[in-house]
Order: sequence, then structure tokens, then C-alpha cells
Amino acid sequence: MRRFWLLFAQTVTIALALYFVYGALRPASRVQQLGSAAKPVPVVETASSSLAPGSYRDAAARAMPAVVNILTLQVPKRGAHPLARDPFFKRFFGERDPDGEDDEDLKNSLGSGVIVSHEGYVLTNNHVVEGADEIEVVLTDGRKAPAKVVGLDPETDLAVIKINLDKLPVIVLGQSELARVGDVVLAIGNPFGVGQTVTMGIISALGRNNLHINSFENFIQTDAAINFGNSGGALVDTRGNLIGINTAIYSQSGGSVGIGFAIPVSTAKMVMEAIIKDGHVVRGWIGVETQDITPELAQSFNLQRSSGAIIAGVVRNGPADKAGIVPGDILLTVQGKPVGDTTEMLNLIAQLPPGGKAKMTVLRKNREAALDVMVGKRPLPKELSK
Repeated sequence: MRRFWLLFAQTVTIALALYFVYGALRPASRVQQLGSAAKPVPVVETASSSLAPGSYRDAAARAMPAVVNILTLQVPKRGAHPLARDPFFKRFFGERDPDGEDDEDLKNSLGSGVIVSHEGYVLTNNHVVEGADEIEVVLTDGRKAPAKVVGLDPETDLAVIKINLDKLPVIVLGQSELARVGDVVLAIGNPFGVGQTVTMGIISALGRNNLHINSFENFIQTDAAINFGNSGGALVDTRGNLIGINTAIYSQSGGSVGIGFAIPVSTAKMVMEAIIKDGHVVRGWIGVETQDITPELAQSFNLQRSSGAIIAGVVRNGPADKAGIVPGDILLTVQGKPVGDTTEMLNLIAQLPPGGKAKMTVLRKNREAALDVMVGKRPLPKELSK
């Protein structure tokens, strides 16, 4: 009997040992069995991928194909600019050969543009393509094409270039005059060369001027992020329609701080049509220098008004001089439209067709006088007159 119990104990010991060895050698099987026995974690999943409330994917998808990347190449000319020796200049632009003869010293610039016509016309900024020896346009579908400059307008910082490709995506022009502060907008471009990017914001202000960026200013201000490389890109509404060309930012660091500026599409369209027709923009001119009326000036000259533009100087034998306008006059209206300040005066006169007469009202010694002025042609900027 004792032998029987001893044999039984040895058998049980050996069986337990084999069981533990088997379990140690087959852990995956054990885990799998345990896993198959576990209950699934309850989750909630959507049955469809419908448009989420507040999404602007349709607007972005509609506009993005027509926004292109612009690469430019500029070969430095012999005889470097005097600033090339300046340590401050070198700090930001790097070391340059003082004689401008470094064979590898080629300037590559990156910007954006917007295809506005099936004929291949692309709107962008003047500063993106100005002085470029070669221009290449890259579409979102991967196609590339060389571009030629149709015309430049430094006074609005706009330019028109042209590419020759088939089946071009074209953006729809919106109505910037209907835009209001608080409207949601999307900025599309290629910031820092990372690839096409869409940022969202609102219209922060309209009609921004006196920023001393361009000669003619009527900017849309937005807090949509605009960075280096976004210049010339599209500012679109929530339907994907173009309402502005992204142009500049206010920043002390070079990055976006939520203050960006775009040229209204109404201005861009007018400039584009003029460039395609004449190669440059033809504007009216009467030959005067003006100054805004300030409270100090109004008090000094006993003026009873705070709006208008004071004529500070008149070009001899110019249109204004021949019409009898003299320094000290205050220009009140142009073709019946009131002049609030020098910026409004400049824009109103620029819109007048050269060669025709325009009625203008001036205030002289507290008396209003109506004058007929033969409008002249505004001289071309130095960049275009060379």
C-alpha cells in the first residue's frame, strides 16, 4: 500500500512538472485562448464621412488646384551692390563674393500665384517675379511649365505671368466689395516651401491704407496665417471664390503674427486687364503734391473742415497748373466724388482716363471753385521706364 501511494505521488509530481513546462513553452497559445475569450470593447463609430459642421473642405478643394507655386531664378550681375560689403547685409543674406562673380551664387525665390484664365494667365505679386531671369510654375497635379512675364505693376505690387499648358484649373473670381469684417476666409499658398497649405481666419479690416507698402493701397486685412512663400497666393471666401491676392504681413520676426494683407480682387482684376491690354497700367495724373488735413493744419489755417487734400505743390505746366490749381487749394471733389484724404484723391485721379477732362472742386480762401482739368498720363515707375 505504501508503495502504491509513493508511485501515485511520483506520477502526480511528474504530471504537474510536464504541465508547467508545456505552459512555459506555449505562451502564445495561452494568450490567444484568453484573448478569444475576452469581450470586445464597446465603441461608437460614424456610419458615414459626411461634411462636418464648420468644415471648409469644399471651398479648399475648389480653390487649391488653381493656386500654383512659383520658382524664380536670378543670376547676379557683375559688380555687386555696395550693400554686399555691409556686415548688416551679410548677417541676413549670407556671405557674397564682393565682385559678384561667384558662379554658384544664384538666387532662388519661392512664391505663389493664382491661375485666373484657361489661356494660362497667372496673377501674382510683383515682388515675387521682379528681376527674375527664369520663372517656373508648378501645379498641384505635379505639372511644371516655364512662364513669361506679361507685365508688372510695382505701384500695386501685382504682376501677370503666362504659362502654356492644357486643361488648366481656373479659380472663380469673387466680389471683394461685398466682403465684410468678420467674414471667414482661407489663405492658400506655399509657406516656406513646405508645400501647398491652407490656413483659416477672418477679415479683420477693410480698406487699409497709409501702410507705405505700395503707392496704391486698399488692403483686406486678415488674421489667416500668411508667411514667406504665401505672397501671390489666394485669399478665398467660404465658397472658394477669390477675393484677394495675399501680399504682405506685419511682423517683427518674419513669421505670421495674425496681421496679413491682401489686394482686393477688384483691384487685381483691373490691373490684370490693363496689363494684358497694354503691357502696363495706364493711370490718370494731374501733377500735384498733396497733404492730408490734420487738426493742427485746420487750426493753423482756420479751416472749417477736416477732410480733403491740401495742394502742397503743383508741377509747372502740368494739367493742374494749366487748369488754375495753386498751392494752398483744398481739393474737395473729383468728378463729383468727395475727397476724404490724399489716398482717396490719388485713387480717384488714377481711375480717370488720360486725355479727357475732369471736373474738380477746390476750396480757396473759404470759397469753392469748380475747375475743368485735362487729365494727363501718370508717369511709369522707374522700374518700368528703364
